[in-house]
Amino acid sequence: MTSAFDEMTGDGSGGVRDSYRALASWLELAPPDLLQARSRQAELFFRRMGVTFAVYGDAESSERLIPFDVVPRIIDMEEWAHLERGLSQRVTAINAFLRDIYGPQECLRAGVVPAELILTNPQYRPEMQGHRPPGDVWCHIAGIDLVRTGEDGFYVLEDNVRTPSGVSYMLENREMMMRLFPDLFAEHRVRPVDGYVDSLLTSLQETAPERAGDDPTIVVLTPGPFNSAYYEHSFLADKLGVELVEGGDLFVDDDTVFMRTTEGPKRVDVIYRRIDDDYLDPLTFRPDSTVGVPGLMAAYHAGRVTLANAVGTGVADDKAVYTYMPEIIRFFTGEDALLKNVPTWRCREPEALKTVLERLDELVVKEVSGSGGYGMLVGPAATKAEIADFRARLTANPNDFVAQPTLGLSTAPTLDGGELCSRHVDLRPFVLTGPAESRVTPGGLTRVALKPGSLVVNSSQGGGTKDTWVLDV
Repeated sequence: MTSAFDEMTGDGSGGVRDSYRALASWLELAPPDLLQARSRQAELFFRRMGVTFAVYGDAESSERLIPFDVVPRIIDMEEWAHLERGLSQRVTAINAFLRDIYGPQECLRAGVVPAELILTNPQYRPEMQGHRPPGDVWCHIAGIDLVRTGEDGFYVLEDNVRTPSGVSYMLENREMMMRLFPDLFAEHRVRPVDGYVDSLLTSLQETAPERAGDDPTIVVLTPGPFNSAYYEHSFLADKLGVELVEGGDLFVDDDTVFMRTTEGPKRVDVIYRRIDDDYLDPLTFRPDSTVGVPGLMAAYHAGRVTLANAVGTGVADDKAVYTYMPEIIRFFTGEDALLKNVPTWRCREPEALKTVLERLDELVVKEVSGSGGYGMLVGPAATKAEIADFRARLTANPNDFVAQPTLGLSTAPTLDGGELCSRHVDLRPFVLTGPAESRVTPGGLTRVALKPGSLVVNSSQGGGTKDTWVLDV
């Protein structure tokens, strides 16, 4: 692994990059205990507000605070302009790809992506073949994970287009920083993120069925309070000014979805669903689902309700499909990808598998359907026993894995025990899509690996978050 690029000091020669100059000066003048005191305040505020997440299988605690680092991560205007163009291009291609594989399948016939990889993919939904969702939008909300390796080295690590999470923490982090550091904000021109909620509401309204008229009824569908992201579900419903509902609050009659209210049934036009495909409708998918809505897919196919994101989008964030994104972008946009993929070996290919098995101790190996930092091997940090176990899994089921080099993820200044140090970071910007355009919120959720030397930023694996400042100068 190469040495990491530091986002404040660049190559480490002693200087400070232009975008960080004001922050560096402020940090130099700040009283020694100020950051630690503000960090304690932030933790107290988040605890009082219930800004938590749950960890499945954690017997010790059903809910945790995500650690919040009070030192912002800064991206300058030119860097962001490049990222914004690349993100819009990528999500445009993802929507075109989904439209195609559930329609004419031209990209499969052209050999852009192997047909077998799509048609046998567990996230491919044959029930959606020939279906056109309202507005012809498949991926309304996308969270694209980016990593940085140098001054101009931004790479896409993953595409999250099923039910991407984390936007509530992006918004809460900004509110917290404005409350705790008004003087620091006064020294920077930071682009706001609070327009995300209005943009999300607009995207959902624009993709409502025609029969909904100018004032569609929108709801957020949650599996319930035991879901790991329940806080976010309730937060978004509150900010959008819509109802938070569970499956039992909805029913289908005459291919129309209704919500039970104290004033009687009310038609529902748009469902921002935070439930995986398998659990949406027990009549179509898993019959044992208790969190879905019987008959929902019939209403969806009848064009009487919008589901955001559309059913079947998961095939586009499969990690094996990810490896074909440069070709997918070129096929559907006629352009080269503005944001590169991380170099990736498809373990389903014999030569790639051979290379990966020879280099397990230096690579990151991931399950193609994995998420949250689970089910992966970080070779340089793994024990011999862990490598041996993964070798057996990989040899038995190579189609289930991809491998990537252990990148030198960039670092950013982070508070640890009252001292500033460098910790590895990634970035999840959020892209909202309506029938006419995509909207990229300036910034996103920066996740930080709080353990020294760790590259794993996921909150479920001990990572934290930062506020992300996109400068408007």
